[in-house]
Amino acid sequence: MENEKKKIALSLIQPSGTITLGNYLGAIRNWVTMQEEFNCIFALADLHTITVRQEPAKMRKNILDAYASILACGIDVEKSLFFIQSHVSSHAELAWLLNCYTQFGELSRMTQFKDKSAKHADNINAGLFTYPSLMAADILLYQADCVPVGADQLQHLELTRDIANRFNGLYGNVFKVPEAYIPKNGARVMSLQDPTRKMSKSDENANGCVHLLDPPEVIMKKFKRAITDSEACVRYAEGKDGINNLMDIYGAVTGLTHEQIEKDFEGKGYGDFKVAVGEAVVETLRPIKAEYEKLIADKAYLEECYRKSDDIAQKISQRTLTKAKKKIGFVL
Repeated sequence: MENEKKKIALSLIQPSGTITLGNYLGAIRNWVTMQEEFNCIFALADLHTITVRQEPAKMRKNILDAYASILACGIDVEKSLFFIQSHVSSHAELAWLLNCYTQFGELSRMTQFKDKSAKHADNINAGLFTYPSLMAADILLYQADCVPVGADQLQHLELTRDIANRFNGLYGNVFKVPEAYIPKNGARVMSLQDPTRKMSKSDENANGCVHLLDPPEVIMKKFKRAITDSEACVRYAEGKDGINNLMDIYGAVTGLTHEQIEKDFEGKGYGDFKVAVGEAVVETLRPIKAEYEKLIADKAYLEECYRKSDDIAQKISQRTLTKAKKKIGFVL
């Protein structure tokens, strides 16, 4: 955070399970490179996680595993903030304030609320409905210039912008209105078992999702079982979702273009290609897993890292929260 002239980029990730290959190639790897260009603020969004019921001991383990995994990927706490959301009380407090400036109809239209309500029909709680207001608070507290987003998150960022503009329209220039940042190298990784859906840590089919901490033999097995098609030709084309996904993954970890991949595997079958993709992923993740093992064994160091970032995040966010409360009319 040493260069205050850099723009502020902010991104959070839920520690609801082990970090996936999709999380790494789609977001975290870009976070690492963004540290040179932006003042980066990252956090584990554990408050968002409890919209779905969690087992306490498992949740605590997931949070520490996610923190160590993301550090192992290359997040540098000397360059960036990387804190735990629930440790910074201003997130929950501003979220309540913003709930009162967010319309019921806006929240009703959120696609993820509809999807998660269908998936967790026995637990459609108020937090599930209002968590976009918490997401807006996450962003607006830090006066972020930009937020790295995928296509599935644009709706939430647009709502954040609407909330910020509504609040600013009433009270003056309180919140910076953030822009979407579309990373140049953000790979959209799909499920290995249903390549029409995004790879997800909550995939019911364990073979559909590769986790950062999977052993090499498990990763290889998952790629060998990946869904493809009957053509047995490695080429990128419409209707070849499975092979397209494998080519995207292979290209993301090797730097090869689709054309180069097609040329390299001309005349070879899907079996050879799946093995090559699996091996390339294993080698990409090997140093990350080694670093994770070192970090997770040193709980004191992990705590030192997140407590330091927690304290700085509290101070930065408190300034924005105090300004918003003054504008609304609270006695401080």
